[in-house]
Amino acid sequence: MVNLLAAYADRPEPRSVAVVGNQPLPPDSRRAKAIDACDLVIRVNGFVVDEPGGPEAVGSRVHVVVFNRAVRATKHVFRDYRKRLYLLVEPGRMHWEPEDIPGWWPGDLGYVPVPNREVVLPLSDALGLPSREEGLWSTTGTLAAWIARTSFPHANLVLSGFSFIDDPAQTHWEHAAGDSCIVGPEHRIAAEGRLLDSWTKTGETELLR
Repeated sequence: MVNLLAAYADRPEPRSVAVVGNQPLPPDSRRAKAIDACDLVIRVNGFVVDEPGGPEAVGSRVHVVVFNRAVRATKHVFRDYRKRLYLLVEPGRMHWEPEDIPGWWPGDLGYVPVPNREVVLPLSDALGLPSREEGLWSTTGTLAAWIARTSFPHANLVLSGFSFIDDPAQTHWEHAAGDSCIVGPEHRIAAEGRLLDSWTKTGETELLR
């Protein structure tokens, strides 16, 4: 998967990678420019991007989309899809999740499943989640960040839009697209927040609030 990710980046060996979650964020041109300046920009599920002529908040570039089967597609998700890599995460396949993709998924758009054994389970181990035995696993956003960090360990990592780093006790998500939902019972976002926050202490990961 590393070679596939690199094929969509601006350079074969990305020196900077941004992973943008879906937390609503106020306008900040510095944040937006820092995200768009990265060699590889990964966005998650029903993401939004800055509109031309509108306020700058999270940038507009997209190289990779990491999504799950319950994605709430915004108008941005499939824009320019032929130029992007789509990675499907499906940890629920280890327990109950069906194989079928949603009927509304574009028929001419392929995707690459993220392997549970090589990617999802090592993250679960790092979080202390017994995903092999129980229906517990990380959020899609943290999995996207894990993919970025483990695929390009020497790259500068930019994280933004991860509300649980500052609010690990929340029980509902507010999304930049304007909707909201409960935090799934399969997640332990306090552990995810501690993991991502620990990366910011290494000097190679920056959190843009």
